[in-house]
Amino acid sequence: MSGGSYNYLYTAQDLEDLQARRHDLEEMAQRLAGLGYAQDAARETEELLLLFRQWETRAAVRTRRLSDVWQAVEWWDSNDSSESSIHEALAKYRGDHDDAGTPHG
Repeated sequence: MSGGSYNYLYTAQDLEDLQARRHDLEEMAQRLAGLGYAQDAARETEELLLLFRQWETRAAVRTRRLSDVWQAVEWWDSNDSSESSIHEALAKYRGDHDDAGTPHG
């Protein structure tokens, strides 16, 4: 029987590729734990999964906060709106940012 039980997880080329293989990572962590490697390799694989989940949550929050600003800049650069749209989006962003208790610069 050839390899591939975990869709060749070991060939992941970058973090995006690895993150796309989350299911395989979860199965690998379970398998490592089942083999008795819970104290090191399984734990580190599980920590990697946790880091991906934390990053996704943080990135989603920031993306929601920034999307109006990004749109305003994109539309201005495409000559679909004026610079005042950027100022309005930034004012909203900064207000939302202050409400979240996060300082802005």
